[in-house]
Amino acid sequence: MKLPHAPVTAIALTILAATIAAPARAQTYDPSYPVCLQVYQGFVDYYFECHYRTMAQCQASASGRSAQCVVNPYYAGRGKRQKRYQSY
Repeated sequence: MKLPHAPVTAIALTILAATIAAPARAQTYDPSYPVCLQVYQGFVDYYFECHYRTMAQCQASASGRSAQCVVNPYYAGRGKRQKRYQSY
């Protein structure tokens, strides 16, 4: 007896196993610091080091490396943040 859904079920189980077995990534950006160093390990493989207070501090660390400094889009700022309202 041949099961009509066997190939589809096998593919679905393979995809499910791959997504469950994949390692979870840590948070990319640390909201405590305004500047991050993006370090390249390969053509499309990179990671972020977010522990710089100024762009100059980050650029000194990036010097001579395959890296660039970027503004942290998730920087929480100092103290309380005020809500900004944008009118449309």
